[in-house]
Amino acid sequence: MGKYILKRILIAIPALIGITIIDYAIMCMAGNPLEMLQGARISQAAIEAQKAALGLDQPFYIQYFVWLSNLLQGNMGYSVKTYQSVSAMIGSHLGPTLLLMGVSLIVSLLMAVPAGIYSAIHQYSKGDYTVVTLSFFGSSIPGFFLSLLLVYLFTVKLGWLPSGGMTTLGSSGGAADIAAHMVMPVIVLSVSMAGTNIRYIRSAVLEILQQDYLRTARAKGLGRRRVVNQHALRNAMVPIVTVIGMEIPVLFGGAVIVEQLFSWPGLGLMTMSAIMSRDYPVIMGVCLLSAVVVLAGNLITDILYAVVNPTIQYQ
Repeated sequence: MGKYILKRILIAIPALIGITIIDYAIMCMAGNPLEMLQGARISQAAIEAQKAALGLDQPFYIQYFVWLSNLLQGNMGYSVKTYQSVSAMIGSHLGPTLLLMGVSLIVSLLMAVPAGIYSAIHQYSKGDYTVVTLSFFGSSIPGFFLSLLLVYLFTVKLGWLPSGGMTTLGSSGGAADIAAHMVMPVIVLSVSMAGTNIRYIRSAVLEILQQDYLRTARAKGLGRRRVVNQHALRNAMVPIVTVIGMEIPVLFGGAVIVEQLFSWPGLGLMTMSAIMSRDYPVIMGVCLLSAVVVLAGNLITDILYAVVNPTIQYQ
C-alpha cells in the first residue's frame, strides 16, 4: 500500500504542473489585471511602472516559471488588490469552507444512504417511487433558485433564519449563531448531492441483491435484515465510497455559488471577488488548492476501496 500511495503522489505532481500551466495561460489570455486600474486619475506611466514591478511585462513562460519557483519556496504571491499574502488569505477563508463542506457532506449521506437502501429493498413500491421522485427533484433543481426560495420563505416570510453571513453583526458568534447561519447553505448543497447519491446507492444495492450468494442465503432461511446488513451492504460499500469521492470536487465547486448567494466568508466568496477584480495570484492559489483537493480525494477513495473490500490489493 505504501508503494502504491507513493506512486500515486509521484503521478499527481506532473498533473498538478499541467493544471497550473493551463490555468496560467488562460488567465494571461484574459488580459492584464492592471487594466482594471486605467482611468483619468492614473497615468499610463504609473501603470507601466506597476506592471514592471509585478513582472507583468515579461513573456508568459517567464512569468509562469517565476510563479512556480516562488511556489516551491512556499510563497504563493501577493494579492494585486489587497497586497496580502495569498497563502494567508486562503488560510483565513479555508476554515469556513471546510466547515460548510463537511457538514453538507455528512447531511447528504445521512439522507442518501438510508433512502437509497430503503428504495432498493422495497423496489417498485410506493415508497420506492416516492424516494426516486424526490431524488430527481433534488438533483434537478438549480442551487441558486433553491437558495432564493429558502431566503424568501425562512427569512422574508417567516423570519426564522438569517439571510447571509456566518455570524450576526455585533454578536460574539457562538456555535448556535453559526449553526443558524449554516442551515440554508447546508440544505442547498446537501439536497443536490443527496438527490444524485440516492440513485447511485439504489442501483448499487439492487445489483448486489441480485447476486447468487444472497439468493442462497435467503433460501437457507436467513432473515432479510440479516442478509441486507451483513452481506449486501458490505459489498455495496465500494460504489458508495466512489460516490463519496466524486462529491468532494462537486462540493468544492458548488460552494462557490452558494457562498456568494449567502455571503458565507469562505473560499467561494473570495474566489468570486478575485475573478471580478482579475486578482490572478489569488485565482492561481485557489486553482492549485482545488486541483490538490481533487487529486487527494481520488487517492483517498482508492485507499478506502482496500479498506471496505479486502479482496482489492494494490501493488
